[in-house]
Amino acid sequence: QGQLVESGGGLVQPGGSLRLSCAASGFTLDYYGIGWFRQALGKEREGVSCISSSVVSTYYVDSVKGRFTISRDKAKNTVYLQMNSLKPEDTAVYHCAAGWGVAGKACPTDYDYWGQGTQVTVSS
Repeated sequence: QGQLVESGGGLVQPGGSLRLSCAASGFTLDYYGIGWFRQALGKEREGVSCISSSVVSTYYVDSVKGRFTISRDKAKNTVYLQMNSLKPEDTAVYHCAAGWGVAGKACPTDYDYWGQGTQVTVSS
C-alpha cells in the first residue's frame, strides 16, 4: 500500500529556511501531481504549492511566491518544498498529497494519497 511521508519541519527564526521532503513508498510518483498544503491552528487548510507530473507546471499561493520553491527528484521518488525567508505566518502543519496528473495543470483535481504532516514553526 502506498504512502507519503513528510520530513524536514522544525523550529526556525523569522527569515530562516527549511526544506520539506515528501517521500513516497509503495508506488511511484512519476505520474502524479503533488500538492503541498498547510493548516495553521484554528484555520482552514490552505493549498501552498503544486507541481505537475511532468515538472513543467508549478503553482504557488500568492503569500509564498518568491520565497518557496517546489521541485521533484524522480530518482528518489521525492518532492521537495524549499522555504526561504520564513515568516511567523508560515507556521502550520504542512502536508503533501499526490493525485493523478492533469494535462497542462500543476495541481491535481483530486488527491489519492496524503502524508501525515510535519510541523513548521517560525518564531524568535
